[in-house]
Amino acid sequence: MAPVRVVDELCTVSLPAALLGERWTLQLLRQAFLGTRRFEDFQSALDISRSVLTDRLGTLVEAGVLRREAYKDARTRYEYRLTEKGLDLYPVLMALRRWGDRWMAPEEGPSFDLSHRSCGGGVGVHVTCEGCGVELTARDVQVTPPR
Repeated sequence: MAPVRVVDELCTVSLPAALLGERWTLQLLRQAFLGTRRFEDFQSALDISRSVLTDRLGTLVEAGVLRREAYKDARTRYEYRLTEKGLDLYPVLMALRRWGDRWMAPEEGPSFDLSHRSCGGGVGVHVTCEGCGVELTARDVQVTPPR
């Protein structure tokens, strides 16, 4: 069987990669999942320029991944919160982290550990069959053209 050809503009791997594939965007999402919400806190945590931060936050807001919410300080400012669409990226970031921990971690190991709040167990990422629940690898999956 010949490989399935997918038009990049319509590919549901290429489209998210175009949105998320820039270094700062993924780091912003990591920080958002770690609880960072305010512009100054993102800037301080990432040591990112104001202009790049403004651009990347704007892109994520426009894409519906983050939403801006006003809060009162000495003046009205905004914080950035993950939307449902943004929260759905959690498994994506965890899969990237798992791969990075395995193949790119420094000698001293990963930069932080993750555990389940309720039981303390480690956090894993698995791809499973929606029919039978078996864990899958790339060799177990058949790719077919869309119907």
